[in-house]
Amino acid sequence: MMKINLLTFLASVGVALATFSCGQSGSGPADSPTTGSIKISVDESFAPIIDAQIQTFQSIYKYAKVQAVYKPEVQVVQDLLTDTVRFAIMARQLNAEEKAEFAKLKITPRVNKIAVDGIALILNKENTDTTLTMQQIRSIFTGKTTSWKQLDPTAADGKITIVFDNSNSSTARFILDSINQKQPLPPNTYASTSNSNLVDYVAQNRNAIGVIGVNWISDRHDSTAISFLNRVNVVGISVKENPTSEDDFVQPYQGYLAQGTYPLRREVFIISKEARAGLGTGFASFITGDKGQRIILKSGLVPASMPVRIVGFRE
Repeated sequence: MMKINLLTFLASVGVALATFSCGQSGSGPADSPTTGSIKISVDESFAPIIDAQIQTFQSIYKYAKVQAVYKPEVQVVQDLLTDTVRFAIMARQLNAEEKAEFAKLKITPRVNKIAVDGIALILNKENTDTTLTMQQIRSIFTGKTTSWKQLDPTAADGKITIVFDNSNSSTARFILDSINQKQPLPPNTYASTSNSNLVDYVAQNRNAIGVIGVNWISDRHDSTAISFLNRVNVVGISVKENPTSEDDFVQPYQGYLAQGTYPLRREVFIISKEARAGLGTGFASFITGDKGQRIILKSGLVPASMPVRIVGFRE
């Protein structure tokens, strides 16, 4: 028999274990709720708030590394289904078809609601008609109204241009589902390549109406949100067919989202298929816990498990 050098054997075992551990850092048992690394897939409309969550989480847990990849909603769901990631954040729960796919794999994803968000409509600063009814919004997004003059005879004539951040985004899907009732978007609809480019386009084109997640304009302490708000107008929306005063129109402020009076509301969810208490579980617990919910509150969205104080003022 050939003799094996003990030191050589132990060294080779150590290398093998180290290699195994590194290879499992993204998807295996090499992490814990507060250590290790994980890649998560996130709806790109929530980039500002999730960046803030990751920064705070990693400042508390020095040995945790959360890498967020921001994508359109369609691609986020695809990442979950193809096992590219085990943790995602998106603006809807899984549908029946997606649940059936996981059932085939004997996987039951855990779902946690983390916030209430909204969809904001933004206009060029030169467009002074900054209030719309839900009836008018449906007319625009179904293609029945194609000119600003159709809404206001005194307005400068101009063909309406509808702009989304991405054709596969959650904002486009929300409009199709909630406003259009599955009717297709009209030919005057275009997709930008990012939320920043969307704001740029609206800021430079008088006839544009942009569709953006409230998360991008709600945090009055964030320089990006302030910059966006300085360049565009945010539409006030009324659910009344014939509003009689300015009080009938509401913008996507935190209080109106919390009360449910702003009509273009949506919920934000964590969807995790982590089979054990790994880093994904720890990050989810952080977001749904006190510190994470306070970050959501500060951002201008509505936290899922923390009441929003609504203060009224009398003149």
